[in-house]
This record gives sequence, C-alpha cells and structure tokens, in this order.
Amino acid sequence: MDWCLIAAADSSWLVWTVTVFINILKVAVGLGLVIFVHELGHFVVAKLSGVKCEKFYLGFDIGGLKLAKFTWGETEYGIGILPLGGYVKMLGQEDNPAKLREEIERAKAAESRQKSRGPADGGSLESASAGAAKNPGNPGPSSSPSDEPIDLETAEQALYDPRSYLAKSVPTRMAIISAGVIMNVIFAFLFAIGAYGIGVQQLAPVVGAVTPGDGAWQAGVEVGDRILQIGDERIHTFVDLRVAVSLGDTQDGLKLLIERLGRSKPFWVVAEAKKSGLAPTVGIGSPMTTVLRRELAAYPGSPAAGAKPDFQPGDRIVAIEGEPVHEYAGIYTHLARHPEKPLRVTVQRSVSPDGPGKAAHGKVEQLEIEIAPAPMRQLGLVMEMGPVAGIQAQSPAAEAKLQAGDVVVEFDGKPVGDPMTFPDRLRKLAFEEDRVRLTVRRGNERLEIGVPLRRVDCYDSFVLPDSPVSVPALGLVYTVSNRVAAVLPGSPSEKAGIKRGDVVDRVTIVPPSADQLRQDGFGEILDKISLDPVVADLKPHKYQWPAVMELLQLALPGSGIQVQLASGRSLPVETIEAEDWFNPDRGLLFEAYEIPRRAESLADAVHLGTSETIGALTMVFRTVQRLLDQQVSVKALSGPVGIAQMAYDSAAKGTGELLIFLTVLSANLAVLNFLPIPVLDGGHLVFLAYEGITGRPPNERVQLGLTYAGLLLLLTLMVWVLGLDIGLISRD
Repeated sequence: MDWCLIAAADSSWLVWTVTVFINILKVAVGLGLVIFVHELGHFVVAKLSGVKCEKFYLGFDIGGLKLAKFTWGETEYGIGILPLGGYVKMLGQEDNPAKLREEIERAKAAESRQKSRGPADGGSLESASAGAAKNPGNPGPSSSPSDEPIDLETAEQALYDPRSYLAKSVPTRMAIISAGVIMNVIFAFLFAIGAYGIGVQQLAPVVGAVTPGDGAWQAGVEVGDRILQIGDERIHTFVDLRVAVSLGDTQDGLKLLIERLGRSKPFWVVAEAKKSGLAPTVGIGSPMTTVLRRELAAYPGSPAAGAKPDFQPGDRIVAIEGEPVHEYAGIYTHLARHPEKPLRVTVQRSVSPDGPGKAAHGKVEQLEIEIAPAPMRQLGLVMEMGPVAGIQAQSPAAEAKLQAGDVVVEFDGKPVGDPMTFPDRLRKLAFEEDRVRLTVRRGNERLEIGVPLRRVDCYDSFVLPDSPVSVPALGLVYTVSNRVAAVLPGSPSEKAGIKRGDVVDRVTIVPPSADQLRQDGFGEILDKISLDPVVADLKPHKYQWPAVMELLQLALPGSGIQVQLASGRSLPVETIEAEDWFNPDRGLLFEAYEIPRRAESLADAVHLGTSETIGALTMVFRTVQRLLDQQVSVKALSGPVGIAQMAYDSAAKGTGELLIFLTVLSANLAVLNFLPIPVLDGGHLVFLAYEGITGRPPNERVQLGLTYAGLLLLLTLMVWVLGLDIGLISRD
C-alpha cells in the first residue's frame, strides 16, 4: 500500500514536471518564432535585393558571447547570449554614407600627399589607416574626420560594393527595413487564423460582480448583464470589454449596450470611468459559471467548506431551494435573498471510479447539500459613518434628492449605529416598510428626508481596497472612517484596550503556519492558498474599513489579527461572530465563464483572424496614445519577465490561447518597431525618407545624436519595465 501511494505521488509529480516543461518549450518556441519571423523579413528581402548578409542572430551576441553558431554560405547564423531580440547584419548597413565619403576623401588625400612627399618625408599610408574600425560610419562621440584612421578598402567596399546595403536605392533599403514589420503583421494574422482553427476559450462579456460606487454601479449595471457594445465597438469577450474601457474615450463617460434577462430589448447606459489606478475602470468583475472550481470548491473555514455531504470540485449547481438555476446570476440572487437562513443546494456530480475531481466515465448523480448561514466576523469595533460618496441612477436615493457629501446620522428617529450593518438593517426593513425617514447633515444644515425603500436581491460581491459601503435598498454608497465611534462591551477590542476616538492605522492578518493547517485538516489545500500576511494600511487611505471587514471574512481559521493604532500601539485582537448579521457569500468558489470560439470553416477562420489582428494592431496604437495623454499609467507596462509569464499562462490554458497571445505580441512588435525612434526600424525609415527627399543622407552629427538619444530612450524603458517586472518599482 505504501509503495502504491509513493508511486502515485511520483507519477503526479512526473506529470506536473512534464507539463511545465512542455509549456516552457511552447513559450520558448513561440517567443523565438515572433523574433525569428521579424528578422527573417529583413533577411529575405535583403537577399532578394542582392545585399550580402553577414550575420543572422536570434538574441544578441554581446561581447561575442553566444549559445550557438554556424556558417552557411556567406552568412553566420547563431543564437546570442542576450534573449531580448535579434538582428541581421548586412554589409554597410550600420555605416553612415556621408561619414564614409568624408573618410574616403580624407584617406585618398593622405595617399596623394604621401606619394608627393615620397618615403623620405617619413609618412606612410599604412600609418594613416592602421587599426581601421570595422564600423567606420559609427566612430563614436569622441572621433572626428581628422584623427581617426580609415581602412580605405573596407570603407569603399561598404559604400560602393554592389552587394552593400548602402549601394542600394532608397526604395530598396526602405523595403528591407520595413520587411520585418510586415512579416510580424503577416504572422500575427497566421497565428490568429491558427488559434481560431484550433479553438480558444475566452471569458464571456458578462458581469460577474459590480464594485460599489464605481461607474457601472452608478449606471445600474447588474450581475448577469451581458455587455454587447461600448460606444461603437462591438464586444465579443471580457478582454474586449476591458480594452474598450481602459483605452476608450472616457471624457464624457462610456456608453454600454446591455442585454438583461427579463427585458425584451437591449438598452443603453452611461458609466463614468474611474481614473485612479493603472488604467480606467468601470467596476465590472469577471463572469462565473454554476460549476465549482476544479482546484478548490469552497473557501477553507467557510460554511460551504463545512457542509455535509461535501461540495466537490466540478460540481454543477442546478437548483437552490428547489428552484432551478441556469446561470451564476441565479445563484447570486439566492445567496442575497436570505443570508440568515440555511440553503438547500442541489448539485449535479460526474462520478469517477478514480475519486473526486477525476475524469468521469459518463455516470452522473444528483444530490442535495445544505449550507449553513455565515455569521459575519468582526472585531467589536463600530467605526464612524462617513459622507455619501455616490448615488445610483434611478434609485430611491436619487428620487429623494440625496446628495454626495450628505452624512446620514439617524433613520426613523434612531441613531444610525454601526455603518457596516446599516445596509442589512435596511434590507430587512424593506420587507416591512415602504419608506424610511433619514436625518442627514448637509453642510451646516440638518435635514429630514423621506426615502422610498426597495426590495433587492443583491449584495457587495466585489469589494476593492478603496470601496465604500453600498446600501442596495436606497441606491447609495458612503464611506466609513477609520476612527472608532464605539467599542462593543465585552468584545475582543474592548479587552485589548481599544477605546472610542482611537484611530486605526493598520490591520494585519497573519495566516496560521503550514504545520498548524495540516494539524487542522487543511493539508491537502496548502498548494492552493497563500500563507502570506495581508496588510490593510488605512493611514494613506489605500484601504477603507469595508475592505478590512471583507478581509476578515476571508481569513483562514486560526489566523492572528494585529490592530495598529495611530497612537503607536499594536494590539492582538481576536474575531467574534455577529449574532444577527450574516455574510451572503457562504464560501462557494466558481469556475470562470468561458465561451469557446472556433471557426467553422477556413473562411470563418480568416474572418476571425483578420478581426483579431486588426484589433491587436489598433490596440497598440491606442495604448501608446493613452500613455501619452496619461489615461493609462506607465506602470501598466510589462517587460521581458512579464511577457514570459503571460506567455506561460497562455500556454498553460492551451495552444489556441498561446497563439492568440502571440498574435498580440507580434502585432506589438510590428507597431513598436515602426515608431519613428532612431535605432528602431521606424527611425531608419525616417532617415531614409529624408535621404530620398533631399538626395543625401542626414547630417552625420545630427544622425549620431538622434541615434544615441533613441538608444538612451530604449535603455531607460528597458530598465523601467524590468524594474516593474521584478518588483523593484511598485505598480501602486
């Protein structure tokens, strides 16, 4: 028996190792291919134009260091030690014609003077040309025509040899330079055709969650809505949605065309984009299915994790309380409707003789599982109510003309109490009353406002660090201060010595050790969860109190809580469970809602590939534009490490997904190389255009200065993105 277990473990490790190796190999081949086809474009057109190609390298052989090389014909092929690109070295390509002609005339003049003086004069042509540079057209910033020796034969060959790059006409040289970009566009198109021929899984453009207070929330977007269009741009996938929001024109808000269950026709809403962070967002979370995650079905320590019989990875929820559910929105509604009651959940399970979560063989069973309510975990702190931060369109709050900045101090003549429990109290009240009387402080005034109550089946399911508290019954959000308004008698916070008026600067959640989790029966999920401490820093207002409460609900059993006050005291505090306040989210974890996209014919693959390629090309231009107008932060950029990680993630999902990534990468390489920056292909084309118009190359000093400036720009950019990739530069 022991041997069998060890063999199974070894087999599992072997499968994992082989899978990782295959994915790394796919990434290496894919990224290498993108670079290869770019350089192949230069190489092929140069050869067809009769230019001598001296080197063809993937990667850069810095200092002559290379992984491999061989010579075939007149060209040296190799793989350089630095895997950040590639190059083709053509005879005369890097030489400045104006500089070369100047140097040749100087060398000829020196030769003429030598002949007229004769040997007795003590001069020699060899002394004038000894130690000739291999790259006479790029002498460096300190060289000058009067002091640098010149190899006359090499220089004349670079300039006048019929197989030299410089001997070719301007149109021919422009064709050679632009061939790399054109090849990248062609292969982006071929990658996309291949991807849709194989088939890809992409996130559906369906709303899985809405962030309280953000643009989508204010516009009334709901979980389960499908986004059909943003402005004039059709939306096919969730990635399309993200790109349209982050790179769209957010000046006057974004127009969203929405399809909603229960409504006969799609309708338009306008959502304001939130411009903080790396890129604009409207607060829409990714979509989910009714199938439980195949890695982990329920969050450790949650009611769903403790249910009997167990929920298992891959279970499909088909009914709740006997009512069929077909989409995640139906599950979300049931979870929100009665958070204080147990729920009967009907799941459909594929049965396998190999055990839970393994591939099934056609047998399906159906069973009922009851999930207990999830009492909210709290510290016994009641924080101060903050001002209203947003009003939802066509909501009771909008109808009653409540305003941002109002502070709710009473409802129905009673103090508002704990601002965190206020939404739940109003939710319950809405089943008994139609209206509520709110007392608000507006500036120096104190106003009483009657507000209708609405019955809703939703809850905050997508709380971000800076999210306010949402009150669905009213359609407003408000902030919560980090100043303590009251401490519950007998609570852990009171025992720790926290008092009214104290200000909480930081809350740190320290998960239990791996050994402790193994002892508590959580050993099998250790590779699926993080054991890193979570620090919620409220002092710079990066986190708000609602996010701290959300983190407490997600804390692993046995976690330690440390509360740091503005006074400097750091206090350990335990959590307690509320008696009449429950978390609608009971710990179930769902698979992402992905839709298969596969071409039905070659013509369909070409159509989809064309659309994907055009989208990828225009996305790069739009990204550059949004970087320049600062709508997108430069901290959103990724370098070689980030690109490799994204490529690996794509490869792990499937070959089709990797090909889509390579489509985007190849399009990126094409557009970025076409930018008019010296050193890049686009910069060379600018110099060639100048030469074609004026009939002579740019001034040597100007060209050299611009080249160094372009090189400095690219090196700065490389250092920046590498710093972001490896964490030396924070993305916050």
